Amino acid sequence: MEAQPVKLVFRKYDGSLHWHLEARYLGEDEYGHWLGCRPGTVGRRGHEVEVVWEQAFVTLIPRSAWWIATFNDETQSTRVYCDVTTVPVWNGAEVTAIDLDLDVIRLDDGRVELVDQDEFAEHQVRYGYPPEIIAGAETSAAWLLDALRSGRGPFGGGHEPWLRQVAALPEPI
Repeated sequence: MEAQPVKLVFRKYDGSLHWHLEARYLGEDEYGHWLGCRPGTVGRRGHEVEVVWEQAFVTLIPRSAWWIATFNDETQSTRVYCDVTTVPVWNGAEVTAIDLDLDVIRLDDGRVELVDQDEFAEHQVRYGYPPEIIAGAETSAAWLLDALRSGRGPFGGGHEPWLRQVAALPEPI
């Protein structure tokens, strides 16, 4: 069965379009839904010029967590990139989440870092994040830092079988 296309859409808190791309649905496991992208996949931030990703990657959409994780192939120095978001919402073949600025990354040397705290602070003011959004984002970021450092859940290699499937996907959408 051919992997069906899925549109992944990140928005900012004011509803404006942020990163968006089309991926292929790979399947579901205990961690959530997995999307795959071959090298050559095209995405765009808002209405900016398209970006072409040269690496294969898979994206995990958890069922009820405040994050979305992307796992890059071994060619990339950033192996895992977790966007702190609102809980992703599925609407048919589209999944949308509000990007809350904080990101947690794991580099190829094993370091785990929290990034974009300055953007998070700025957007709390610009977009008027309510206290529950701030608390949810901070709680999610803390959980992700611990999970990536300890290799807990999908961050202990759970992405590997999914990433191996990407080579068999049809050409990028």
